[in-house]
Amino acid sequence: MPVPRSFIDDLIARLDIADVVSGYVRLTKRSGSNMLGLCPFHSEKTPSFNVNSEKQFYHCFGCGKGGGVINFIMEIENLPFLDAVEVLAKRAGVAVPESSGAIDELAGKRQRMLQLNRDAAIHFHDMLKSPIGQAAEDYLSRRGISRVVATKFGIGAAPDSWTLLLDAMTQKGYSRQELLEAGLVRTSKKDSGGSYDLFRNRVMFPVIDVRGGVIGFSGRVLGDGEPKYLNSPDTLVFNKSRNLFALNLAKKSKAGMIILVEGNIDVVAMHQAGFDCTVAALGTALTAEQARLMSRYTEKSVIAFDSDTAGKKAVLRAIPLLEKTGMSVKVVDMGASKDPDEFLKQRGADAFKILLERSENHISYRLLAIESGVDLSTDEGRLSYISSASTILSELESKAEREIYGTKVAKAAGVSPESIQAEVSKKVESRVSRQKKNFERKVTRPADSRQPSERAQRESNIISAIAEEGVVRCLVRDPTLMKIADELEFTQSEFTSGFLARVFEVIAGRISQSRDTREAFIMSEFDTTEASRLTVILEKPEDLPNSEKSMREYIGKIRAEKLKSVTPDQDILLEIMKKKFREMEDGN
Repeated sequence: MPVPRSFIDDLIARLDIADVVSGYVRLTKRSGSNMLGLCPFHSEKTPSFNVNSEKQFYHCFGCGKGGGVINFIMEIENLPFLDAVEVLAKRAGVAVPESSGAIDELAGKRQRMLQLNRDAAIHFHDMLKSPIGQAAEDYLSRRGISRVVATKFGIGAAPDSWTLLLDAMTQKGYSRQELLEAGLVRTSKKDSGGSYDLFRNRVMFPVIDVRGGVIGFSGRVLGDGEPKYLNSPDTLVFNKSRNLFALNLAKKSKAGMIILVEGNIDVVAMHQAGFDCTVAALGTALTAEQARLMSRYTEKSVIAFDSDTAGKKAVLRAIPLLEKTGMSVKVVDMGASKDPDEFLKQRGADAFKILLERSENHISYRLLAIESGVDLSTDEGRLSYISSASTILSELESKAEREIYGTKVAKAAGVSPESIQAEVSKKVESRVSRQKKNFERKVTRPADSRQPSERAQRESNIISAIAEEGVVRCLVRDPTLMKIADELEFTQSEFTSGFLARVFEVIAGRISQSRDTREAFIMSEFDTTEASRLTVILEKPEDLPNSEKSMREYIGKIRAEKLKSVTPDQDILLEIMKKKFREMEDGN
């Protein structure tokens, strides 16, 4: 059976959503009980993420995400409901009742997979220390990775064997199906469904989340095989686009920054050299989710990607993703060294510290990248440089920054600073004009703005749905208004919106049981998407001094709309027609 609702309500009452959210988002006081920060769910430069301490819910006016404290943990940690409850219960210092069967089938499956991954990580680490893992041991030795650091990262070995891990884990009681679902084995197409280890002949790096759970693996091939790095597939506990290698260690750093590199070995080498704030993406280009994940732990980011052409392109892709989170962004130029690991071996940790101090602002880096890609000795090259550079400068919010960098661009292009400022100003005006048109387009489509963004959630009768929202708002703000609904014999069956009917049912149930009907408590009974939708509805203003009148009017409007859609009974229509014919005959 599920966790008792009484326990959930008590847990919500114990927590302050602002305290919970501030562990992920830097919040500043706005007014009254509201706090503001940069949204952790989408990239933005201007804060639009609002936390209401009085009503205990959050709402982003940019992306529309919203809900209570449980919804927040579900969304930001990518957890199912019961796991989010477990996380918050630990925070509150209370135990989820054992008798409630708190871990349902899905949550139990998730916990089982985490334990399997942990046991697999221990197996790989044991293999590294055994004779069968000598090839991996030799590789780490050649790369200068000490045993102490290897143990710190839980590095292991997957020997060149088809079923070594499969056999070891099945002996521990795990089924082949569990190993398949965890992405640790694959099924052979040739061998009548036989299974074999996914990771073979590789140095193994466990991927550990910020809560300390082993969620997946990244394996570096020993030799010249492909792919060079092989990551676990997406599973119930692992999504490579939403996690970062070594963030579990970097989040504890006192460096005041996060250094982003490309490879696992680079991360390990950097930590070994004392740069314990280093992380890496997991075999893919940096994603917006990973950038936002970094921004939860720092205001400063430094990119130290490989110095080859691919690395430089990756830098240019990563810069805007990191900048949109509100972090400052700098870029390290390692010169002739191909990557951080090689730089540290050639010049040492002290030289890398100097490199960090001299790292370039991302604007300077982007301008230099454009400059190096054109021939400034030709008119065509200069015009191309001016066009691309002015586009970058037009994205800067600060006029002073635009002027400072504009002067540098003018000097490089051999033109006057005034001409660059004029070019930048035109592009700023064009950008502002586009934003204004987009805003006007939205406000001139009020019917669309009333509808949820998901087509499947759109209402069949928008006028009735607006009145139904009003009924819900009235009841949340004044539960005693349920007496009006009872008096008018109004029930959820009269709602045209299935979603709002369920909200009404939840509120009515809580009122009948004398339970809390405040926003945060109601939102806890809905998933993250539904809670976001409910947040928008509950934030709309309502005239409470005339609440009884409003309640009656909303119910009246719902019923009036229903009458419009009712098809008259055929017998009634026939009688009406006969009456009309009689009236016509009498008239003649």
